[in-house]
Order: sequence, then C-alpha cells, then structure tokens
Amino acid sequence: MKQSGRRVIIVGGGHAGCEAAAAAARMGAEAILVTHKRSTIGEMSCNPAIGGVGKGHLVREIDALDGIMAKAIDRSGIQFRMLNASRGPAVRGPRAQADRKLYKAAVQSLLAEQENLEIVEAAVEDLIVKDDRCCGVILSSGEKLEADAVVLTTGTFLRGLIHRGQERIPAGRVGEAPATTLGERLEAMQLPLGRLKTGTPARLAFASIAWDALEMQPADVRPVPFSFLTDRIEVQQISCGITETNHATHRVIAENIEKSAVYSGAIAGKGPRYCPSIEDKIVRFAEKASHQIFLEPEGLSDDTVYPNGISSSLPADVQDAFLRTIKGLDDVEVKEYGYAIEYDFVDPRSLTKSLELRALSGLYLAGQINGTTGYEEAGAQGLVAGASAASSSGPLEISRSQGYIGVLVDDLVSRGVSEPYRMFTSRAEYRLSLRADNADDRLTPLGTAFGLVGEQRAEAFHVKHSSWKALRSWAEETKMTPNEAAAHGFSVKQDGRRRSVLDLLSLPAVSMTDLAKIHPRLADLSPDEAAKLEADATYSGFLDRQAEDIAGFQKYEALQIPTDFDYSGLPSLSAEVRQRLDTTRPATLGQASRIEGMTPAALALLSVALRKSSRAA
Repeated sequence: MKQSGRRVIIVGGGHAGCEAAAAAARMGAEAILVTHKRSTIGEMSCNPAIGGVGKGHLVREIDALDGIMAKAIDRSGIQFRMLNASRGPAVRGPRAQADRKLYKAAVQSLLAEQENLEIVEAAVEDLIVKDDRCCGVILSSGEKLEADAVVLTTGTFLRGLIHRGQERIPAGRVGEAPATTLGERLEAMQLPLGRLKTGTPARLAFASIAWDALEMQPADVRPVPFSFLTDRIEVQQISCGITETNHATHRVIAENIEKSAVYSGAIAGKGPRYCPSIEDKIVRFAEKASHQIFLEPEGLSDDTVYPNGISSSLPADVQDAFLRTIKGLDDVEVKEYGYAIEYDFVDPRSLTKSLELRALSGLYLAGQINGTTGYEEAGAQGLVAGASAASSSGPLEISRSQGYIGVLVDDLVSRGVSEPYRMFTSRAEYRLSLRADNADDRLTPLGTAFGLVGEQRAEAFHVKHSSWKALRSWAEETKMTPNEAAAHGFSVKQDGRRRSVLDLLSLPAVSMTDLAKIHPRLADLSPDEAAKLEADATYSGFLDRQAEDIAGFQKYEALQIPTDFDYSGLPSLSAEVRQRLDTTRPATLGQASRIEGMTPAALALLSVALRKSSRAA
C-alpha cells in the first residue's frame, strides 16, 4: 500500500467518519479514527435502511470511488427494492432495508481490512491549533494526537440533547454521552453555529404486532446490489408490513400536541421538512385522513421493528396511546420510545468545496455537523473530506455535472441550510446524465486518477468499461433500413434513414426482447447491461442537449474567483449581494451563480469585474 506521508485524524465512527477514515487510508495517509466506543462503529442510529431516490445515487457514487457503504449494505441488506422502477432510469432509486447487526459488522470488518487505518477508543475534548492551522486533537485523558489534518464527523453528538415530552437528556443518541466540550470549543472559535433537530420513532416488539392483519411488501424478486463489485445478494430477503394512521390516531396526538417537545417550545432547532415527525404531519397536513407506516424488522435474528413514518417526541404514555389506535398495533409492546434530538451544526457556507473550514485550515467537517440528514449524505461528505485531507496535491473536487456528490457539496457551501439537507434527484440539473447505473463510468476514472480507487476496483472497472464501450459502439453501428425495420414489424418513417439498434430501442413500441430476436448478442446481456443500454437509448436525444448545457456550465465553473477578491469594490452590486458573496466566498463564477439572491445582472457585473481584475494582474 502506498504511503502519502500525511497523518489524518477522523473524529467519530458514524457513516461520515467511517468513509472519511477509509478514504484517507486508501489515499495512503496514516488514518486514525477516534470514536467513543469501537463497538458502535457503523451503528445505524435511526432507520435501518440505505438508499432511496437521490440517496441511492449517492451510495452508488460512494461505491464508484471505492467507498464502503455499498459493500456493507450488500452484505447485510434483507429487503432490496428499486424505487420508481416503473419510471425513467434517471429517477429510479435503489434502496435496501438492513439487518442492523449485520450492517455494523460489515462496516467494522471492512475497516479492519483497510491498511493504514488505526482505531482509537477515546473522547475528543479539544483541538490543537498552531499558527492558525488545526494540527491535532486533545483526548479527554489529556493525551495529544498530532496530525496534518483533522476531520470532524460528530453527527448529532455536538451538544446533543434528547427531548421526549418534558424529559431533557444530554446525549448524542440513547445511552451515549454528547460532545459538549468540543461544542463549546467550536463556539469559542466563533464559528457560525446553529441548532437543528431530527427525530426517531418508537421501537416495537415483533411478536406483539398482528402481522396477519397487515398488507405485506416483499423484496424484489431479483435484488440489485449497490456495489459494482457485488455479483449477487446472498442474504435472506424478507417482507415488511404496511399500515397507516387514522382519525383516532390523529385525535390522540392533537389532544396532546402541547406535550410534544416540538410544539411546547422546548426545541429551537428546525427539523427536516421531508421527514417530519407524526406531530408535524397532522398539523401541517391536517386535511389528510391517514399517513402510511412501514413496519420494518431490524434484523433476521432481532425481534425489534422500526415503524418508519411516525417519529415522535411525545411523552411515552401518549406514544403508547396513539400507537394502539393503528391497525395491527392494538396490543403492541414498545421496546424503546421515540424522541427528538437537537444538536449543533456549523453553517456550511464557512467551508471550501473540500469541506475544509476557511477560517481554520487543516480542519474538515463532514456529515450532520454541516447541516445534512441521512447516512448517505454523511457518507458522501466523509469521503470528500477524508480524501481531501489526505491529499498532498489538492482537494477532491466533483462538479455538479459529474455527480450527486458534487451537487450535495456545492449546495451546502454555496447556499447553506435552513433545515436538515436531504438529497433528491430534483436537486440535480443534469440528472439524465447522473443515473445510478452509470456512477462508475462517471466517477471511477476520476477517483483512480486521484489515487482514491484501489487496484481491485480499477481492474474490475477497466474490464467492465471496455466491455460496455464495445457494446455501445456495436449498438450505434449496427443499423437497418426502414424497409428492413418494417419487415421485422417495427413502425418507422420511410425516410431512407438507416436506424441503429440504439435508435430502435428508443422507440416506445420496440423492446429489448424484440431486438434480441434479430440480434442474439442482446439476448446474452446481463440484466444490468440490458437496463443500461435501454436507459442510454431512452435518453439519447436529451443527453446530446444536456451535454451542450454542461459545456456552458463548465465555462462558468472555469472562471476562478481569487480567495481575497474585494467585493466592496463593486458598488454596482446591492449591499445584500455583496454581503452574501463575502460570506460564501465562492471559488468560481459558477458557484457564485448559485448563491441565493444572485441575479443575472449581478452575475454579469461580477463577470466583468473578474475579467478586468485578471487582465490587470
């Protein structure tokens, strides 16, 4: 394994920390992962699932860059499903429900296999800062660990506070102490801190649920792995139950709404709009008669069930009452009651695109500390921060046109957050190009050139990509005349234009099965190859136009803005725009264009000023 000569300390063993540590180690740095408990590394703190629409794209991209999340879920997933399977390929979302114990074991095993990585069981109390640079951490024991860079991935631990009714429990999650001293240290550094909150539902006993009364949702017949290195899923697949709230449920909650920590005024932090508590749902969507709940078993040998869709901060007795109004839960036994958790985050506009703090070089932030929610968003940030911290030749940069990871990072550092950020396919301008099925085509070459991708994946990609290029070329070059097409029963215009396999496959009335009768090569394709070829055919015309859009986007991205550019020297810009530019410090004109409040006129003025400044230099 190569050695970069750099030492990187990663604080926190959640999804961001694990990806950051693995990435730094793959880069050849001496990576040290510091976590409270070695046994909780890879813990799924909330829902036992990976992926989804938008989120699944992130997991495939993490995998394309040789990260560990996809491999871990492939070893532990007990219900694989392709969301939006009937819709276009660009918005299909791979998702897998996990066996919590198997997932955690998989993450720990993958880290144990990683060279250059050491795990230290300790609490970090402070940072070592010399000459305006972070160069290590101080443990609660007083021991100092020095490094070239530090990656903070504190999750919900930064001055975390659990709320359940009137209960207030300082904790990062149930049973684990918060990072209070470290939170105070960051505040003393005058970083732009804020408070956010998230929540989790009660955990239920499997045997106390009336499963026979419920609709059941099975796994896909052919589970599609997340990792491009996984041939097939070996883990047993299960079904989950579907139920819903009702009028009686809503009445119990409404009558006790003032007891909710969210509605009593006890919580100042804002929660995720797209994953609201059940209290939020009945208040904000009062016209809805019911809300769907997925009853997800947490493991093959675990009698715990996660009721996805009803997170709550109501007191335990109220949670008992409303749960028992729900079909199938009449006699339910609660193993752990739901709660809300409030925690500190740092305004991500204070970061560069490598997720390094502008105010303190050498300190990188990743995960919920940057205002995001979700394992996938955390893992993606961890990978960028860990790789960048370990690099001696510049940061890992992924543009919006290259991947959802680029969209995520750019959104955070350019626009900031007013609520926990969650990835959706709608956030990407170029989503027709950024499909889950082509993540390795887009990002593995970039990761290989950066030194982030190992030999096994690089070789596997070379073989697969060469095969794909040959197939794609054949599909473009193999053609038939309109008369030949008509003879095979395909309805095309009699315009004399020869149509390729890709052209014919783009027609709604022509299927892969139809063409395989003419071209036996298509019958031998794997399901993944067939789906990818169909996707390329479906979007062929749109992709050409999108390529032109991306070329225009790259021109904006290529125009760099000096880090010390003086925006006060542009009186033609409004004071508000100047202030936002000064706060965000965009690296390029493209990034500046995505700052909230930036108008076309302001962008034109800034473009002229930059060109004048460049000529003057």
